[in-house]
Amino acid sequence: MALPTNGKNLPRIDQVTPVAAIPGGEFQIRGKDLNGAAARPDIRFGEVVAPIIVGSDSMVIARVPEGASIGELNVGGSPWTCEIGIQIADSLHPVNNPAIDALGNIYATFSGARGHKTPVAVYKIDLNYSVRPFVTDLMNATGLAFGADGALYISSRYEGIIYQASGSGDLSVYCEGMGTATGLAFDRRGNLFVGDRSGTIFKISPDRQIYVFATLEPSVAAYHLAFDEEGNLYVTGPTTSSFDAIHRISPAGEVSVFYRGVGRPQGMAFDTDGNLYCCASLRGRRGVVRITPGGDAELFLSGPNIVGLAFSPSRAMIVATNNAIFRVDAGIKGRLLP
Repeated sequence: MALPTNGKNLPRIDQVTPVAAIPGGEFQIRGKDLNGAAARPDIRFGEVVAPIIVGSDSMVIARVPEGASIGELNVGGSPWTCEIGIQIADSLHPVNNPAIDALGNIYATFSGARGHKTPVAVYKIDLNYSVRPFVTDLMNATGLAFGADGALYISSRYEGIIYQASGSGDLSVYCEGMGTATGLAFDRRGNLFVGDRSGTIFKISPDRQIYVFATLEPSVAAYHLAFDEEGNLYVTGPTTSSFDAIHRISPAGEVSVFYRGVGRPQGMAFDTDGNLYCCASLRGRRGVVRITPGGDAELFLSGPNIVGLAFSPSRAMIVATNNAIFRVDAGIKGRLLP
């Protein structure tokens, strides 16, 4: 039994959703006597006071402040374990998923405004979270994907070129004429798929033959691509709608809707259980949405301006916003790529 505090019980927490967040994200807390003895709930992450968006005795929505501690949500003296992402890099400009090599090094873009060449196009974040330039001479770096050869492939949405970067960051042209080239993904046969946001999914064979694999409605931003274990290609292309679809394309090029009902869906990644994680909003809450193979969706992580994600060998979720990279110790084994 909870001890009384000025005539009221200590708060009782029954549920906190989602299970994870980054600073700026929001946790929805349900329970009883959440106000405690105060007029408004006292919510803290470690010693940092959290802004209250909605507050009542039975339900509170609290925003994660900058500087919040990992897993230390406290409501009026009642603790709850949750997962909060740690920022590991800033001053970037990702527009798609980060890429992670076999050792766990993270690669992220500074894409920049269309037609503007930035001093550094791709940065490498090592295992100590030191950030160093990796690729410099490239316009509007957009999509990233590692091939089975260990090279990093990079799309330029401005040039319509796919580049190949060696381990030292030396560039060569892999393929040209890809339109507004955005998302990249390899299948297990070594075919590279490229999303041209004007409406085409290209397939490039290992001998660099180019095919039109599928066509979709144009996107206002980009196409984002991911493969499941069965070789189906999943595609998001955000529009101005809050009820967008995630498309699934079979190995034969047949297009269907896998899930409809997310807002501005962007980067995606699969875990080894077949769950799809998509950067999007769900029922008005923005972050990373987890969708089961059966099509059940829930918000897994809350946070603003999230554009991409990837899973590291250490089972952390690496989350990219439009200017920073976060590590979330989610304990999820990601699907091996390609």
